[in-house]
Amino acid sequence: MQNVPAELNYAKSHEWVRLEGDTATVGISDHAQHELTDIVFVELPEVGRNVAAGEACAVVESVKTASDIYSPVAGSVTEINTALANDPGLVNREPYAAGWFFKVQLAPGKPVEGLLDASAYAKQIGN
Repeated sequence: MQNVPAELNYAKSHEWVRLEGDTATVGISDHAQHELTDIVFVELPEVGRNVAAGEACAVVESVKTASDIYSPVAGSVTEINTALANDPGLVNREPYAAGWFFKVQLAPGKPVEGLLDASAYAKQIGN
């Protein structure tokens, strides 16, 4: 059984969201990093970029494949995890902690919709 922290919300495309006020931290789930295998490169969005919920805004490359990463929320990118440039393997080792991708200032009037709670996400991935 893979780790699915209860305090997070999840997109069906395997990104997780940690909400703190009007800021959302985004990463990929333990399930997603496990499926990708060894991550060798992460391309992150530029700070200041406006993203729509469901928009591809980052790319992760593993020894197996390259995959788009989608923003689960709408808003403006306020911070990126620069540590991933030198150590993309953080995503494999700490997908819910040091392996986060970017932070988004939530767009006003754009509620967080369509995300799964931990139980629903665990069911989706067969846990």
